[in-house]
Amino acid sequence: MHKFWIEAALNGPWSRALQPGIPDTVDAIIAEGIACAEAGAAIIHTHAYDGGGPQTFDWQVYARIIEGIRARVDVPVYPSIPGLDTRGNVADPTARFAHIEALAERGLLEFAVVDPGSVNFTLTATTAQAKPAETYLNPETHIRHGLGVVARHGIHPAFAIYEPGFIRAGAALARASGVRTPIYRFMFSQQFAFCFPPKPYGLAALVTLMEEEAAGAPWMVSGLGVDITPLIGDAIARRSHIRVGLEDALLGATATNLRLVEDAVRMVRAQGGEPATTAEVRRGLANG
Repeated sequence: MHKFWIEAALNGPWSRALQPGIPDTVDAIIAEGIACAEAGAAIIHTHAYDGGGPQTFDWQVYARIIEGIRARVDVPVYPSIPGLDTRGNVADPTARFAHIEALAERGLLEFAVVDPGSVNFTLTATTAQAKPAETYLNPETHIRHGLGVVARHGIHPAFAIYEPGFIRAGAALARASGVRTPIYRFMFSQQFAFCFPPKPYGLAALVTLMEEEAAGAPWMVSGLGVDITPLIGDAIARRSHIRVGLEDALLGATATNLRLVEDAVRMVRAQGGEPATTAEVRRGLANG
């Protein structure tokens, strides 16, 4: 029986104004991470918040979250990285990845976000009067620095594929950097105008490109501002993996992280598969 990885992305950068149900305190993030892992998620992804308010990239806050979850469930937990935009987020790649370096030095990471390209977060329902969308910037200097961090620490890069060309760029830079096998996350969306909507033709195109550029690397269906349910059957038939959670869900979602994980587990089993354990995920990556 094929084993499918289920990842839970707990919150994202949205704040409760855009995604009311997200956990945005250390205790809430820990509790939801544990619940999702116990329900069948083999990987946890989170942004860090310390008492609500804006997210933080303080490695010590992340360490509290990771250690809090792993004290109950031995599951990989990996953080986000700050963006570069008009709000003044860090422009120096060393500073941008400093929390990744600190966590990896302490043996707390198995994956790290290193996104291999830049993208505009244009809304599909934008208007002429709307404020211009933010751009998620990842200059190649930053990508190469991030890959250097993960290479030094022997952890896997996690690539968010916001556009098809990110597969090609990520694969080329991964080969050049000598990193361990990346995990590719296909970023479908309904509310944002990047990549593809969650339709079979989009999945088929991304899978074909993966087979040409990064054959054998693990990939999963995911996204932002999206309901990936219509793709899950096709993804399982193609032996892909699945990411769910309130970071990825349609903004304003009423579901909980736990319910999204439980639904994914049911759909995997309904298709004749079985959710992978964390040990099985680690074995799958051991030689890559």
